[in-house]
Amino acid sequence: MAQFSGKVAIVTGASTLIGEGVVRAFAKAGAKVVMADINETDGKRIADDLGDGVVFLRTDVTVDADIDACIAHATQTFGGVDYLVNLACTYLDNGIQTGRDDWLTALNVNLVGAMVFCDKIAPAIGKRGGGAIVNFGSIAGKVAQPGRMTYSASKAAMLQATKNAAMQLRPHNIRVNSVSPGWTWSNIMVQLTDNKREKADAVARPFHIMERTGNPEEVAEAVLFLCSDAASFITGTDIAVDGGYTAIGPEGMVDAVSKLAE
Repeated sequence: MAQFSGKVAIVTGASTLIGEGVVRAFAKAGAKVVMADINETDGKRIADDLGDGVVFLRTDVTVDADIDACIAHATQTFGGVDYLVNLACTYLDNGIQTGRDDWLTALNVNLVGAMVFCDKIAPAIGKRGGGAIVNFGSIAGKVAQPGRMTYSASKAAMLQATKNAAMQLRPHNIRVNSVSPGWTWSNIMVQLTDNKREKADAVARPFHIMERTGNPEEVAEAVLFLCSDAASFITGTDIAVDGGYTAIGPEGMVDAVSKLAE
């Protein structure tokens, strides 16, 4: 990954476990990183741990002035920006009963903020000769899930917006792709399982061919691949980093044929 030496990435949602995985992967590969998140405590801790090549800036992706300030900070601190990773999201969701205000809030964070960031950052990336943007979709944007509505809808929209952005940002020599993680060890998983990874893996097992939840580092590797020159002919597409979740149907990992023969 020597090609990332001298490169600069902005990662939104960087204070989360998956965000931290992406930041650490970029830093390990030689890139400078601006961590953009509203969670200052974890963000500053991670940045301090990684040294001078990583800085944290409190950034609310629903506020245009914050987005402008983040891009300016990356330019002033590291000389420019080459990559954007749109990871910031909210799980604000009450299914079909979600009210209008919560709908608008969820879409503003999960979709609109990312697309506004794409638009605002394009000239800066283009000025460096081009680069890449990686948006975060989700398995929730591809299949129906119990109790979900705003999160699923915003992630489905993100997959389509990624395709449109890939076409419209081509004049800036920017490739735009997305990754769609399956169940991944993340902040929401920690909360739901009381920080018990073995419980998360046990529940995830029948829904994933790999029979476990994913690691943040595994998602991060896909992000770095899409930013790298190895992906130079890949744009407007989605990589499912989901352990086979979307490859199997409702039968999951149950051998239905064997069950019928019993």
